[in-house]
Amino acid sequence: MKFVDEAHIRVEAGNGGNGCVSFRREKFIPFGGPDGGDGGDGGSVFLVADPELNTLVDLRYTSAFRAEHGQAGAGANRTGRSGADLRITVPVGTEVYDEDTGERLGDLVSAGQELLVARGGFHGLGNTRFKSSINRAPRQSKPGTPGEKRQLHLELKVLADIGLLGLPNAGKSTFIQAVSAARPKVADYPFTTLHPNLGVVSVDAHRSFVVADIPGLIEGAAEGAGLGIQFLKHVSRTRLLLHLVDIEPPDNGDPVEAVRVIARELEKFSPELAARERWLVLNKIDLVPAEMRDDICNDIVRRLEWTGPVYRISAATREGTGVLVNHIMERLEQIRREEAQSQATAQHPQEFPDQPL
Repeated sequence: MKFVDEAHIRVEAGNGGNGCVSFRREKFIPFGGPDGGDGGDGGSVFLVADPELNTLVDLRYTSAFRAEHGQAGAGANRTGRSGADLRITVPVGTEVYDEDTGERLGDLVSAGQELLVARGGFHGLGNTRFKSSINRAPRQSKPGTPGEKRQLHLELKVLADIGLLGLPNAGKSTFIQAVSAARPKVADYPFTTLHPNLGVVSVDAHRSFVVADIPGLIEGAAEGAGLGIQFLKHVSRTRLLLHLVDIEPPDNGDPVEAVRVIARELEKFSPELAARERWLVLNKIDLVPAEMRDDICNDIVRRLEWTGPVYRISAATREGTGVLVNHIMERLEQIRREEAQSQATAQHPQEFPDQPL
């Protein structure tokens, strides 16, 4: 299915039903009094995160959604039926914005999570509500309020632990194919990958992580060049970035400049993202004679002045991928422990005893 990561939809909640003006008229009951019932509440509109979905393409073809209106009240103090709520399924990882105000309404990051995007109208009041000792035959009622209407901008950002960065043909699709069951398209021309691919990497029982193959970026991506900014945002949720670089580019390009190009685009797009932990992965070492590998790899690291972790792999032959995967798993487990500890500290701040003056 075609990958679509943005959609624009209009949602309308149901109007509340009007209250009823009615009087009880029965034989032998001369003073029946008012008996107009209230209307029903209008239905609300919710977005629901569905783990089975991985695209917003369906919302491209159906862009208007309306919940059910509440029914009007009736005589004999009968309340109108409330309108049914409308639930729209979207992929996990969808961010929701109000197009008119630019307000971020929510972020659906877990399966089954619901977000109220348009509240249904409140029910109207029947004339029974207005009776009193000085107004025994009220002829007024209250109409239901209209439901909320919103124009929404939905933006899908893939959820992954690891994001793969690199210029086109750096070997990212081959890498994700080597370490997971994902089977992205692999070819010897640039921009083979036109949408993010996710793969689950299983290290052993109950130890796994998700890696995202982000489509190749080029210089100017932050301004929309190439596949553009639409895919840069997908790395914003990752915990760790792997920067893959072809140590022997087929066009005789400079691997060092290839790394710097992506680094500049990250900085333009988001300084926070540029500061995220990033590992350098020197790929395609199988294309270089064994006696030359050390010199070439050491030269790249020296010219980059790289101080973080560096790995040498061949995604095609899987040389070095096992060690890299194990180290990634260990680092992710450490990050998860730190996040859990930080969360627990935030929920239960440490209490210090009063100090004597």
